Amino acid sequence: MDEKDLDPKGLIRESYKIEGITEDQCRSIFLDWALSLPGTIEAKVAIEALLIRNQSQPADHPMTSILEQGRVQMVNPKRRGGWRSRNRN
Repeated sequence: MDEKDLDPKGLIRESYKIEGITEDQCRSIFLDWALSLPGTIEAKVAIEALLIRNQSQPADHPMTSILEQGRVQMVNPKRRGGWRSRNRN
């Protein structure tokens, strides 16, 4: 998996550089990251790769905690709704 695909905007990488970043800020960054992830990459796979890539970071860093939570809770969302769901006869 290409680094550019893994973290397209460099959000996760940069979050580890922000001194004093909070868990809430990391959660917001994580959401932005998840929304920018290419549709061809499964989020759980990307999270695993990010955790491996950042294993040298402090274990108590808030982004590590958010990634760990994401690994457990993240599912690849399927689009629901649209005209087909509204146009049922």
